[in-house]
Amino acid sequence: MTAPRRPRLTRDDWLLTGLTALCEGGPGALGAEPLARRIGATKGSFYWHFDDVPGFHTALLGLWQAEAEAALLAIEGSTDTARLRATAQTIADSASSESPALRTEPAIRAWAQGSDTVSRAVRSVDDLRLARLRDLLAACGIGNPEMARILYASATGMQGLQDTGRATTATAIGSLVDLILALR
Repeated sequence: MTAPRRPRLTRDDWLLTGLTALCEGGPGALGAEPLARRIGATKGSFYWHFDDVPGFHTALLGLWQAEAEAALLAIEGSTDTARLRATAQTIADSASSESPALRTEPAIRAWAQGSDTVSRAVRSVDDLRLARLRDLLAACGIGNPEMARILYASATGMQGLQDTGRATTATAIGSLVDLILALR
């Protein structure tokens, strides 16, 4: 009697495994061999889906960037103030997002400290988010572009706080939005 065949691994299976490995073991866990051991497959399966480890890293970062952009595009609100609040809360809550790619943001930011390629990807997402915050603040009557940086730094900083929940994070970043808007 033969054992039942396991379903073939997909590119997404490898990427999701990579996201988990990055969070648990850092960038050193993103090699073909450690990932193959983690997922219970051969390195050949890895190389079936990716040309090389740098190509895998590029795909992993591309997934994170696409999810970050999609999260911004999905933000709704009836007023500029509501969209500003929702944008700041979405950024601050990304570490507890339902998206596996967004939950890795603190790990990706840590990885960026030692990699120019990752640093460029982070800078791209930062630029996109900062532009959105600046536009929303301007629409709300706040013309000082430094307010967007302050709001963004607070939101990304909240991603790393281990002792807060979603409600606490949403309340805290919402309070900062209110404080900034009071400056009008």
